[in-house]
Amino acid sequence: MTMPLNQTLLARASTKLGPQVSIAIGLLVLAVLLAMPLLHLLPGDHALHVSAYSLTLVGKILCYAIVALALDLVWGYAGMLSLGHGLFFALGGYAMGMYLMRQSAGDGLPAFMSFLAWSELPWYWYGTSSFLWAMCLVVLAPGLLALVFGFFAFRSRIKGVYFSIMTQALTFAGMLLFFRNETGFGGNNGFTGFTRILGFDITAQSTRAALFFATVVLLVGSLYLGFRLARSKFGRVLTALRDAENRLMFCGYDPRGYKLFIWVLSAVLCGLAGALYVPQVGIINPSEMAPTQSIEAAVWVALGGRGTLIGPLLGAGLVNGMKSWFTVAFPEYWLFALGALFIVVTLFLPRGVVGLLRKGKDQ
Repeated sequence: MTMPLNQTLLARASTKLGPQVSIAIGLLVLAVLLAMPLLHLLPGDHALHVSAYSLTLVGKILCYAIVALALDLVWGYAGMLSLGHGLFFALGGYAMGMYLMRQSAGDGLPAFMSFLAWSELPWYWYGTSSFLWAMCLVVLAPGLLALVFGFFAFRSRIKGVYFSIMTQALTFAGMLLFFRNETGFGGNNGFTGFTRILGFDITAQSTRAALFFATVVLLVGSLYLGFRLARSKFGRVLTALRDAENRLMFCGYDPRGYKLFIWVLSAVLCGLAGALYVPQVGIINPSEMAPTQSIEAAVWVALGGRGTLIGPLLGAGLVNGMKSWFTVAFPEYWLFALGALFIVVTLFLPRGVVGLLRKGKDQ
């Protein structure tokens, strides 16, 4: 049976307009995000003024969106479900927090060290008063840990559920380590009480706007990098690795190098997101390393649609928006809502929200 002419033309038009509509929506969202820090600079009584609370909330969600995108690179494209990305995020946050604590303390010791009667800085705190060295730590701390862990894990051909369990154990071990006061990272209280960054008041409107803008730039840059990788030969090898690793090895490819590269890149992106998260939210503690944080990140990716890059961003926004509302209205029911959401996604949305939208376009 042939399709009527008007339906054929409509189908062709929708196919051509689909990418254009998606790009238009993306540009609109980007314009809104870029406008928010400018609107925050308006006087508080202005009708279009964006409050510090709203700017901080959206900035936090954008940092989580970068984590979701980073996880999608290793799970959606390489097929490795990591339940430890919260550790990389927290390490980047702690590296930035060390710099911020030194800025707040001036020539003295950070407040928590004085409280614990420490007489001098630990050796690994040396140089953290320099912003450039702090940014090096933001990249090196999660990057080197991911490199060492990935090298031994991929060399031993650990994959599937065993890989997920090992990454979860890694982040749990990190959380227990940072909870201890003697490790020199503030114990269960972590770092807080930040006052200045690069010499500027961290609570000033201009500083908040600049941090938010930097977060948007990092998100856009990460998304662009992800699209370039996904559409390159490297990305095609990753998807082949995800779908049929044995066949890929039969074709002469060594999957270990590809896995290690995308794994380290993903960890570095998480570290950068954590570094921007801390000065905006004003605190970093070991709870960011809790396994539940990494599991939530997997829910963001699954809800949005893994292997799509855009889907995880959407999933992070939806879940964290719901969390912000639930934790205020019904704080005791949030974990139940999160579990129910995960079950619904697993049973009815195996390809996530983006997969559902694409299915609707195809029909």
